[in-house]
Amino acid sequence: MPEGDTIHRAAAALRTALVGRQMVGFDAPRLTGPAPRVGRTIESVDAHGKHLEITWDDEIVLHTHMRMTGSWHLYRRGEKWRKPRRLARVVIETVEWVAVCFSAPIVETYRSDSFVRHPNFGRLGPDLCKADYDVDECVRRMMSYPEPTKSIAEVMLDQHVVCGVGNVYRCEVLWACEVHPHAEVGTLPQSACVELVRTAADMLQANLHHTARITTVGTPGGLAVYGRNNQRCERCQGIIAIEQHGQPPRLLYWCPECQTRCQPAPKRDDSNPLARMTDPHPAGAQFVANLIDEYGRFSDVDELEAS
Repeated sequence: MPEGDTIHRAAAALRTALVGRQMVGFDAPRLTGPAPRVGRTIESVDAHGKHLEITWDDEIVLHTHMRMTGSWHLYRRGEKWRKPRRLARVVIETVEWVAVCFSAPIVETYRSDSFVRHPNFGRLGPDLCKADYDVDECVRRMMSYPEPTKSIAEVMLDQHVVCGVGNVYRCEVLWACEVHPHAEVGTLPQSACVELVRTAADMLQANLHHTARITTVGTPGGLAVYGRNNQRCERCQGIIAIEQHGQPPRLLYWCPECQTRCQPAPKRDDSNPLARMTDPHPAGAQFVANLIDEYGRFSDVDELEAS
């Protein structure tokens, strides 16, 4: 699955091959918007998180969003493609190169002078792959998130907060900062938000120039938790867990033993008579749990009081 560093590497390769060159062929079977004309010159290739944009000299901008399935490939003329043509969403040809976008869910064009009318204008968060990203703006967006009860694990994937973080990095960043992935974003202190943003930016920028992602030095495979379910945590020797989390559900890898920072309080179940009797403080929940262990599950409050 592509993440911010992958898209930036793809953009760098496309920029080297395409910028300043005349386009001799273009095909985009599901394109939304005007098609750039053959004979126009490619002026720029830019990446913003999982978004990649190509601009021609007639002010046409091609916008592709990779989400979980998309990828850009670059081939020399006559070179065999590594994926079937039926998956191609965009094909851009120059005299020497063929750039192909496979399986991208969003492929659209607009004119650069009308970008203010584009649905994504002003919505994307700062791109953490860029050295001049605005950490204060990232933290502001995180702390003023419109759904404060949303888990930080879900919010980190929202490209309107920060651009570039995908599933691998959100798992690794949360582990590195020892933050509980279920922590509600509205409860996080500013210091935790700053640390999460800076850690994510450091990881992404450190991996811009090589394909093997390394987030933790000395760990087998270079990753601390991602893909290591049921293995020992390198930090605390606890067992790394895996679960489906968020909407849509994504695999979340984390260590329940040491990722306890900002841990959410246990949810109260008022349908249980035991829960209605006890104080909502975590100590009350523990008291009830001990009672259940000692006396068994009570079906009625009166039965508990009688005991």
